[in-house]
Amino acid sequence: MALKTMDHEVDFCVVGGGLSGLCAAVAAARHGASVALMQERPMLGGNASSEIRMWVCGAHGESNREAGLLEEIMMENQYRNPDKNYSVWDSILYETVRSEPKILLLLNCSCMDAEMENGQICSVTGWQMTTQRFHRVRAKLFADCSGDSILAPLTGAPFRQGREARGEFQESIEPEEADACTMGNSILLQAEETTEEHAYTAPAFAEKITREKLVHRRPNLGSIQENFWYLEAGGDRDTIGDAEELRDELLGMAYGMWDYLKNDPEEKEKHKNWKLNWVGMLPGKRESRRYIGAHTLTENEVLAGGDFDDEIAYGGWTMDDHHPAGFRTTEPPNIFHPAPSPYGIPFGCLYSESVPNLMFAGRNISVTHAAMSSTRVMGTCALLGQAVGTAAALAVRYGCLPSGIARDHIGEVQSCLQWDDCFLPHHLRSVSEKCLKADLTGDGEGLEHLLDGIDRPREGNDHAWHAGKGDTVCYRFDSPQDLQAIRIVFDSDLNRESLPRMERELNRNLFHNRLLSCEPSCVPPTMVKAYRVTAVREDGERVVLIEETRNYHRLCVHPVQLSRCVRLEMTILETWGHATVRVFAFECV
Repeated sequence: MALKTMDHEVDFCVVGGGLSGLCAAVAAARHGASVALMQERPMLGGNASSEIRMWVCGAHGESNREAGLLEEIMMENQYRNPDKNYSVWDSILYETVRSEPKILLLLNCSCMDAEMENGQICSVTGWQMTTQRFHRVRAKLFADCSGDSILAPLTGAPFRQGREARGEFQESIEPEEADACTMGNSILLQAEETTEEHAYTAPAFAEKITREKLVHRRPNLGSIQENFWYLEAGGDRDTIGDAEELRDELLGMAYGMWDYLKNDPEEKEKHKNWKLNWVGMLPGKRESRRYIGAHTLTENEVLAGGDFDDEIAYGGWTMDDHHPAGFRTTEPPNIFHPAPSPYGIPFGCLYSESVPNLMFAGRNISVTHAAMSSTRVMGTCALLGQAVGTAAALAVRYGCLPSGIARDHIGEVQSCLQWDDCFLPHHLRSVSEKCLKADLTGDGEGLEHLLDGIDRPREGNDHAWHAGKGDTVCYRFDSPQDLQAIRIVFDSDLNRESLPRMERELNRNLFHNRLLSCEPSCVPPTMVKAYRVTAVREDGERVVLIEETRNYHRLCVHPVQLSRCVRLEMTILETWGHATVRVFAFECV
């Protein structure tokens, strides 16, 4: 009996359900496209999931944290996951996708084939191991967010792999001669401090770790940031083709590392009360194939700040280049080459010219190895995914390809991203004309910042209305207005300065090592918890449009249907802890 093939037809198909693919799918669905999200694993999140457990890193610097969909997810995690439990985190990612009615989610489904027609992709097929069925997805547009660029070999789309020669793009951190070396894979560990002693016996396959092997690497269980990322291998091999033997090697390193900490004569006393909580069986990858797109971002463009007309995202992690030999090198395992934060990333890095309906987001975008050493981190990848999903939805709406979006509609993509709270460093957000023409009054200080198009602190100015409990801001319109939506941006403490000490020090979404002194997480005290938005009609009728009592999100967009409005007010009722708050935007369309 032949195995069944299930056929699906959507506007947009996303292959890969890491943070970039998740954000691409959700963004496209929220902007009206029907979406299929094909993910080979049983869960979403990729390197951020409980299978791998890497924290979400992003742009360095004051108030440079990534917002948009990623901050929405992060605030959900702050609210629902005070103990920083990875299973709860998994459920938040899962719910984020499942709550979108326009997304068909195909978990445990590995993309294995692509059908081409007239140079474009017309369908992709995946094998779903749980149902023992094939799923064939036909779509207008496709996005490869798989990390390994699975659609490249399946479609013939050109890609790069390895390090470019220094002279090709005049990049100072590249080798003289091009090579196939990449950054390697890692298996992570999690440990917990207890009040009792715990013995440990290593498995037979554990590698013998000695202090000599740990040159430039000093394990520190006293830090919640220790996740043993430097247990790395494969950069001098093929991180895809050799993945199985690399996993075996990494498992030997991981269990050998714990054996060293628990049983080495110089280490065992200080680690006697520690127990091993978890070791990954699935290595996390840093680098493999990178697509060649309409534009290739280089080291020098990163260093110059990335001021592009088609900017759709930003980076800000240093160019963090790992030694190809990983754990086997006696040299430093990585070098942090300076990079500005933030720097812009152009839309041209996110679509193929050779396969016109193929887009991509994540660590596989069109960049050189040097630039990728910065753009690869998951905070940046989430922004890239949201940009791809937004552009795809607009391409469906206008009946065009990504190149048509780049040529004719990039300004609209940027405006949509900014409305959705994605920061574009070199582009000011457009503000509602209705509000610009209105008379703005209210309590507190800095009312004018509600309309300056900047929704976070920048260059010494916090660009916010400062208010307290009971304070009100009001728009009075010269003529009656019809309202369709209210947009508010609250203060989620992008620097996380108001959170418990350990969480503040880590400044990431989840703990790694769990110390006895770990404190529960919480919603940032700077966040507005309760607020009311009221409108007054031309006839004097007063209408409560929004009465929110348990808000924990930074971006709050409320669809409304109100005609003949002459006054619009918002009153702050309660915060999550601070006596005063900052509000970056309050406007209507």
